[in-house]
Amino acid sequence: MRDVKANSSGWVHQKFPAQHKFAWQTGYAAFSVSHDDVDAVRAYIANQEEHHRTVSYQEEVLRFLQEYGIEYDERYLWD
Repeated sequence: MRDVKANSSGWVHQKFPAQHKFAWQTGYAAFSVSHDDVDAVRAYIANQEEHHRTVSYQEEVLRFLQEYGIEYDERYLWD
């Protein structure tokens, strides 16, 4: 993930110089999806900015972890 974030950040700065303040948040979460869910994931990404006006990143990550029964310690989730 470090390389993905670094390379994509460099790409944004190169292609969109006006976005000089662009930066990734410190943390990240990564989830895999089945091929059958690709269209739903694309729709989610397209509407992500609007979606996160009502649901925070933290709320969403916790929902995913709980929904899929993934054990976690919240001390290690956030900065």
